[in-house]
Amino acid sequence: MLFTSRSFLFIFLPLLLLLYYALRSGRQRNLLLLVGSLLFYAWGEPAFIWVMLGSVAINYLLALACAPDSRHRKLAVTAGLVFNVGLLFIFKYLAFVLHNANLMWIASSDIEIALPIGISFFTFQEISYLLDVYRGTAPPRKNILDVALYVSLFPQLIAGPIVRFPEIIGQIDRRQESFDRFVDGLELFIVGLSKKVLIANVLGRVADDLFGQPATELSAVSAWCGAVAYTLQIYFDFSGYSDMAIGLGKLFGFELPVNFNYPYISRSISEFWRRWHITLGSWFRDYVYFPLGGSRCSKSRTVFNLAVVWALTGIWHGANWTFLLWGVYFMVLIIMEKLLGGLVASNRMLRISGHFYFVIAVILGWVLFRSSSISGAVDYLVAMFDFSGKGDDSWKFYLSEFKAEYLAGILLSMPVYRRIRQWRRRPMVNLLWYGWLVFLFSICCGAIAKSSYNPFIYFNF
Repeated sequence: MLFTSRSFLFIFLPLLLLLYYALRSGRQRNLLLLVGSLLFYAWGEPAFIWVMLGSVAINYLLALACAPDSRHRKLAVTAGLVFNVGLLFIFKYLAFVLHNANLMWIASSDIEIALPIGISFFTFQEISYLLDVYRGTAPPRKNILDVALYVSLFPQLIAGPIVRFPEIIGQIDRRQESFDRFVDGLELFIVGLSKKVLIANVLGRVADDLFGQPATELSAVSAWCGAVAYTLQIYFDFSGYSDMAIGLGKLFGFELPVNFNYPYISRSISEFWRRWHITLGSWFRDYVYFPLGGSRCSKSRTVFNLAVVWALTGIWHGANWTFLLWGVYFMVLIIMEKLLGGLVASNRMLRISGHFYFVIAVILGWVLFRSSSISGAVDYLVAMFDFSGKGDDSWKFYLSEFKAEYLAGILLSMPVYRRIRQWRRRPMVNLLWYGWLVFLFSICCGAIAKSSYNPFIYFNF
């Protein structure tokens, strides 16, 4: 079920809220949220609900065996890692490996394996649960329903934020619903819905059109129009989902972690990855980078640690060579920034030009991310820098027809919303803002009523 679907907005969510606040017991509310979350997941993928439930049951049992007083805790955590990584490999990467084995003339066969929605997200949450229990930073939960709710809580189930067990278990036990938190949740949900429906979906059509054309026929300006459209689309698509998820959490009394912090205002790639998909970056930092030694080791070892993290970051996004190369691309940029950090810090002109370098580097990276093959990415990148004066002038149509969405995307990728929240201390501004939110919601509903199926980009990962 999609947050942007009519069935969710006008049936599932209102009904779940009515039932939730009709109950008084926290345990009853948790049970209702668990049932609702499972229904939410099963709505579009009924067969794969058993994959998730089976994964929850196995991780629940293994976590009990990972407790500090367990004699077989090392064996249990190893078995848990093998199980979770193996599950992810079978559903997400096995077909890719077999396909490439065929290309290398190894006796194999191509197979098609359907990918359960959100498997990368809920598997990473289960891995972190096991490791936190093993490290002693979280006790194993005796009630399997609590573990199931932690994994399947519907606001963050499909595409994050990736929640840690210590962050959420206290809220499962006891949380404080309030009118102010509910209103904040509605506001954040409408803001996220507007990002997705009014900006990401519209610019997504531009990106699909331009990336769908033969790159050799695109002029440089048209190619840049497509690249910028996708750069804005993926940000407003994913940050819009995260805003909606965090807002929905607030409606039920939960505080979910922030996942985006205006990443496009960064001045370096390192800063960008501290602001983009924050929960994924912190997950790899705490469960991969730091255990490998982080940066507190030799330079060669640090480079190795970064290579492992960024290869895994790329592969996490999908079974395609473009994602792996995308991860390597950012790894190289981050290593270069670390090596040149002192020079940049001491040179005023380099500091000023840092944002320009960052924007170009990120846009080029998104071209690789968006392309279905490395050769397709190369062709598109060549078109972006081919200023030979091709006859293609489709960019005039896109810039004219979608100039409002381009301008809104560029403007709202900066901390405008944060400034509005500061101005809202004035009563008149606050009243106008809530009126604007009602207007935005009505516009979104109208767009949803006549739109076709358009899932979030990160559902594919």
